Amino acid sequence: MRLPYFLAVSLIFLVSAGVCLVAASFAVTKVEETSEFTVRRALDLKGHDWAEVHSDGLRVVLTGTATDEATRFNALTAAGTEVDTSRVIDEMQVAPTTQLAAPRFSAEILRNDSGISVIGLIPASENRAALMDRLNRLDGSVPVSDLMETADYPKPKGWDDAVTYAVEALTRLPRAKISASPGLVKITAIADSQQEKEQLEQELTRAAPPSLRIGLSISAPRPVITPFTLRYLIDEEGGQFDACSAQDEQARETIIAAAQDAGLAASYTCTIGLGVPSPRWPEAAALSIRALAEIGGGSVTLSDADITLVAAEGTNAGTFDRVVGELEAALPDVFALHAILPPPETEDQAGPPEFSATRSPEGLVQMRGRVGDETLRDMVDSYARAAFGSEQVHTATRIAPELPGDWPVRILAGLEALSQLHNGALIVTPDNVTLSGITHDPKTRAYVAGLLSDKLGDAQEFSLSITHQEPPEPADKLPDPEVCEERIAEVQAGTKIAFEPGSATIASNSRDTVNQIADILRECGPIRLEIQGHTDSQGREEMNQQLSQARAQSILNELRGRRIPTASYTAVGYGETQPIADNDSETGREENRRIEFRLIRPESVTNTETGLEALEAPSDPTEVEETDTTATDAEAGDQ
Repeated sequence: MRLPYFLAVSLIFLVSAGVCLVAASFAVTKVEETSEFTVRRALDLKGHDWAEVHSDGLRVVLTGTATDEATRFNALTAAGTEVDTSRVIDEMQVAPTTQLAAPRFSAEILRNDSGISVIGLIPASENRAALMDRLNRLDGSVPVSDLMETADYPKPKGWDDAVTYAVEALTRLPRAKISASPGLVKITAIADSQQEKEQLEQELTRAAPPSLRIGLSISAPRPVITPFTLRYLIDEEGGQFDACSAQDEQARETIIAAAQDAGLAASYTCTIGLGVPSPRWPEAAALSIRALAEIGGGSVTLSDADITLVAAEGTNAGTFDRVVGELEAALPDVFALHAILPPPETEDQAGPPEFSATRSPEGLVQMRGRVGDETLRDMVDSYARAAFGSEQVHTATRIAPELPGDWPVRILAGLEALSQLHNGALIVTPDNVTLSGITHDPKTRAYVAGLLSDKLGDAQEFSLSITHQEPPEPADKLPDPEVCEERIAEVQAGTKIAFEPGSATIASNSRDTVNQIADILRECGPIRLEIQGHTDSQGREEMNQQLSQARAQSILNELRGRRIPTASYTAVGYGETQPIADNDSETGREENRRIEFRLIRPESVTNTETGLEALEAPSDPTEVEETDTTATDAEAGDQ
């Protein structure tokens, strides 16, 4: 009886244990599900849908990758509001912090008569002391202000070239603003003349490294013209200007139109400058020129507000009086007119020149004729030696009484005018100052006309016959870069540079063409040149680009081998991206397979009220990696 009882108790115990186990398991599962649900809901409400939740008994495990540490902590806090924080297990990760982008480095250098200042952001590795020392050496008499900030980032590509070139350019520019950034230098400057402007542009372009983009904006201010002068003559050959000044383009057009109506025989342009005596200058000039044409001949000279009209010999007195009267009535109030009608010349008035001076092309000056006294002779001789050189002057003047009171002024003014000519002759008489000769400066004629008009005074007549001739080119002058580019293009038009199929090896029959190009570049000196490689579209695009780069580099190496200075050259491969013919035909593909030589020209610079605009540097073709890899015939086609 006892055994069945024991079995019954054991069975009841086992059943009770099983029921407890099932109940406990159900309870744990319910707790896990409830905890996981409530925590997930809290995370979703906070926007943490990136986090994963799973329960392990009473533990709530959080996993996932947070964008930053603050987001991870916020998710952990949200979970702790739903279950006890001791039950929350943090297994979340934080995404690695991305490296901050380097700042845009740039430096702006300003230079004027007051000093030099540098402002901008430069790399901390820049040798700041050396840079300031180089700027101080430009002009030790003015201060250099260092307003630069630094950032501890590596120097970007092209930074050193830009800074070096900026300082070098500043040595040529006493008044300038230069902005230097990686791979780009922009220059705004002022030149004293148009000629200096053109020379600076050429020098700065040649000096720039080939990998550096440059922008130039050099202006030549309008000159101050003193006195403001216009001189117009009409003779048997027609009308011509000795000098012409105008305050702007519209005034110039008005004056030139009046001169053309009065028989202007050749094209001419007035000098635009500052110093006009009246806004109505073009009106007065046009009226005076038309009056001279109506008289029939002679000269009219405007020197500031004074107008001298000299009629030609033999002008009808009635016509002269009528035209002069009408002109006086029509002129603006500020202008004063002096009209001269020369009397008929008689034999008694004719005679040899009273004073003459000649200047030879070698610079030798001989003076002959009459002077009033010993003091005047010494003064004329001293002035000439100061103007032309002591060893260049020979004086053979004689003293004569009863000369005009303004004789010294006429001689000295004439000698000063003669000093502006390369060679010429001066003749001074009581009634006229005549100057003839040759000049190498096209502005000399206008300058001399203004000079004589100012020195001789109102109502004084002078005659000019000055011819402009271009000076001979210096034996060592380098040709213009554009001319070099054209000459190379002419050589390639006759015989193009060819390569072995699918390689960067120059064909043997093209070596003579390379030699001709090398001879041209040897004469051209340091020009900024890009050697471009181009292919057709046969084969893969990537291989075509590599092949074109290798071919351009091969040409650069060939020029180096011929002892051509190539520091200012760069080799760039463009692959199939710039075709000049249709790739669907063999003829077109042959034209596309080519080497071109192109000048690297400056870019335009835009000025703003705050200075130079910043330019985002576009992708630089010179950054193409050089490679010796060549394509096979099958990959690149018969390039």
